[in-house]
Amino acid sequence: MKPIPVHFPLLLFLLLAASTNSAAAGGGRWDLLHRSIGVSAMHMQLLHNDRVVIFDRTDFGLSNLSLPNGKCRNDPNEKVIKIDCTAHSAEYDVATNTFRPLMILTDSWCSSGAVAPDGRLIQTGGWNDGDRAVRTFVPCDDGSCDWSEVPQGLAARRWYATNQILPDGRAIIVGGRRQFNYEFHPKPNPSDLTTFPLPFLQNTKDDVEDNLYPFVHLNVDGNLFIFANNRAILLDYTRNAIVRTYPEMPGGDPRNYPSSGSSVLLPLKPSATEAEVLVCGGAPVGSYTSARDVKNYMQALKTCGRIKITDQSPSWSVETMSTPRVMGDMILLPTGEVLLINGAAAGAAGWELGHEPVLTPVVYSPESPAGARFQVQNPSKIPRLYHSSAILLRDGRVLVGGSNPHVYYNFTGVEFPTELSLEAFSPEYLTSGSSNSRPKIDNSSSPISLNYGKQFTLRFAVAAISGGGVSVTMAAPAFSTHAFSMNQRLLILETGKALAAGNNGSYEVTAVAPASGILAPSGYYMVFVVNGGIPSEGVWAQIQ
Repeated sequence: MKPIPVHFPLLLFLLLAASTNSAAAGGGRWDLLHRSIGVSAMHMQLLHNDRVVIFDRTDFGLSNLSLPNGKCRNDPNEKVIKIDCTAHSAEYDVATNTFRPLMILTDSWCSSGAVAPDGRLIQTGGWNDGDRAVRTFVPCDDGSCDWSEVPQGLAARRWYATNQILPDGRAIIVGGRRQFNYEFHPKPNPSDLTTFPLPFLQNTKDDVEDNLYPFVHLNVDGNLFIFANNRAILLDYTRNAIVRTYPEMPGGDPRNYPSSGSSVLLPLKPSATEAEVLVCGGAPVGSYTSARDVKNYMQALKTCGRIKITDQSPSWSVETMSTPRVMGDMILLPTGEVLLINGAAAGAAGWELGHEPVLTPVVYSPESPAGARFQVQNPSKIPRLYHSSAILLRDGRVLVGGSNPHVYYNFTGVEFPTELSLEAFSPEYLTSGSSNSRPKIDNSSSPISLNYGKQFTLRFAVAAISGGGVSVTMAAPAFSTHAFSMNQRLLILETGKALAAGNNGSYEVTAVAPASGILAPSGYYMVFVVNGGIPSEGVWAQIQ
């Protein structure tokens, strides 16, 4: 491979302007996209045609979105309404800001998912007649696509499980309620009911569980970092062997459902020999039972733990957030920063157990000095508590939806009504003041095709190249539910110097695709050019 002149620019993280209309110390803008889409966004997944698949659960009764053309779901196993002519899933078109109903057949309550290398959404588990279901959504542009389902596609019941795409394109499905094991999809044959024991999940279960929706991250060595409650292991899933046990996170408090904190694998740098995990928020020991049994809502956790999982002797460093947060989402931004959004400052996850909504997002800058990494942003007006979600869009905004802390849809007579709205949060890098620094990629060939370890060139236009230079990043679209974004991943690529390519502010930059499927499992990614902390709109790329 011909070497490229390596510039390795440092990402210039934003200095966030002070709010002019509130006590918030940062920037960002909120836009209400829809007052109601008819369905509460418990789960969300962006697909490579810029459509977002949204779904809730089927067992709460009627939604506020009718199925088209007189369709009805007739399910004799349904717990509430056996003949239901309303939708419990919707497809949101980002480009047109429109939505349409989808027909999900079995109960997808508290389920999990991942996008396959060919771009299909593979969605697994749930409750009742959906607890072993495998649902598939194949993206289309003409509005004709809908869910297909295999009701008994899993070997075990998967309720509150976590999915992770592997380097070979399969998904591993880890845990779930009373499931101390994992399995793979797709299977060698439909009759394969093999599961693999994982006693770690049983060992991390306490009196209220606190081991559900475990945080799973694919490490740069190909093994899986799995965090549950307050402990973590490194699993070689090819041998079903634990190859490392990490120190317990300081403080001893739980971080997984129902004491729901959140976690991200921090951006992987060009060398890709080191990996760090960040875990933020959660609820202290006893919070769930205190809220459930005596309606005493304990303050959520205010700490984050950060650990370099590739170190020979790894240890946690603890940082303090500006606000306690439980049920918050963590989103990797194209700049390499982390957005903390949604959640509550008191209580725990569960029906009506979260209180004191946290309306202010926070941006965490991993490369800033310790003690100066958190910047508070402008607040939303809409509480996003239990069963809310958030995902990164290709244009750099963050789509936010959901919040239904009730057994059924409940809009009146409660402190926090069911939310059917969709909002977008625009980070500070999208303000008009950054327009001269914002690159615009020539996306005439989108989606672009990438090959592992090979160079590729992006042509873009910008008024001026920042003194900090240009970098190229790529982000995997994540599956968001219950305060965790499965398969979320951001890579900072080896990037050459941006060179002028004609007149009118045109430039070209050459980058090197990730070296292997361990670093970036095959599939669709959003690729961004970042100019001094200001990202372009992304372009879709498929790596294989």
